[in-house]
Amino acid sequence: MEMTVKLQVFEGPLDLLLHLLEKNKVNIYDIPIVEITNQYMEYIAEMKRQDLNVVSEFLVMAATLIDIKSRMLLPAPETEDEEEEDPRAELVQQLLEYKMYKCMAYELRDRQMDAERVLFKEPTIPPEVAEYEEPINMEELVSDVTLARLNEIFKSIMKKQVDKIDPIRSKFGKIEKEEVSLSDKMAYLENYCLTHSRFSFRSLLEAQAGKMEIIVTFLAILELMKTGKIFISQEHTFDDILIQSKIVA
Repeated sequence: MEMTVKLQVFEGPLDLLLHLLEKNKVNIYDIPIVEITNQYMEYIAEMKRQDLNVVSEFLVMAATLIDIKSRMLLPAPETEDEEEEDPRAELVQQLLEYKMYKCMAYELRDRQMDAERVLFKEPTIPPEVAEYEEPINMEELVSDVTLARLNEIFKSIMKKQVDKIDPIRSKFGKIEKEEVSLSDKMAYLENYCLTHSRFSFRSLLEAQAGKMEIIVTFLAILELMKTGKIFISQEHTFDDILIQSKIVA
């Protein structure tokens, strides 16, 4: 089929293909590849006669069309297990994506043209107008306010403040972090051992100020035992543990 294509400027080979599909009113999902390839090649031949420098990317698409055309003309292999792949599938996908971006470009162009017709003006409000404040009529403002109404509003606000208080957490005391150093506690015990050669483990712990200090004191005793500076003993099970100091002045 011969067709005279009026030479016009296209943005690329996909743009030319879309033009041919629209001109022939064919379905993009069922491209008559033989007919479209012939029309495409006629246009390429006309481009070669006018400007060979701009035709390179069009030639790549021409080779793709010829490849698809040859694959469709050849008899398809008989296979029962696999469905035959359409040689045009990849080209159709490229055309659909290109058409989508082209429509988006038209939409952006239309928005730009609409924006060019919009004018903006900086505000020029006179100072006396900008500073004007409508006078307040206090009598009209509090005309429906009574002492009873104010009392209701006050109680409502106070109730909201009470509702914010957690009934359980509000009874918690303030937890303060106890700063107790193991090295300081070991130094304290070494000094204590200089004046107390033999003392009770229980009485030592009971003299501490808090739980954290008791724990650190216990760790300090273990460290001094490891270094051989103190020795512990217990005569009977559940008896008080006695600490024997080996530190001498």
